[in-house]
Amino acid sequence: MVGQNILDDVLQNRDKINVKVQEIVDEITEPWGIVIERVEMKDVEIPTSMQRAMAKEAEAIREKRARIIKADAEQEASIKLAEASKLISQNPAALELRRLQMLTEVGAENNTTTVVMLPSEFLNMARKLSEAPVQVEHQQVK
Repeated sequence: MVGQNILDDVLQNRDKINVKVQEIVDEITEPWGIVIERVEMKDVEIPTSMQRAMAKEAEAIREKRARIIKADAEQEASIKLAEASKLISQNPAALELRRLQMLTEVGAENNTTTVVMLPSEFLNMARKLSEAPVQVEHQQVK
């Protein structure tokens, strides 16, 4: 009877299994006039190979749950970052404030990291300059 069930069911539903075993035993002993008052499952011995397989299965289930939790957290973070980027893009001063905040965070860590901050206007100007057509003047040398 125990072998027909998954171990989790055996552990959670001992009472139901005890009743089933009681019914099976009663069918066999009734014709002899023997009455069994109670059947109780005390311990279940699992072969070593089965224990290893169950441990691997439990580990796989824990790893799956951890990955799902991590993926959910990454999804939430990406949504929050997208919302923050929309807010920052609406107000350029917010980006500068965020940069200053980042500088204070880096400075508080007491490390040797060197951070060079450039205002976004410099980057925009450099981009425009790189996209502008280059005009070359030719002069004759005498």
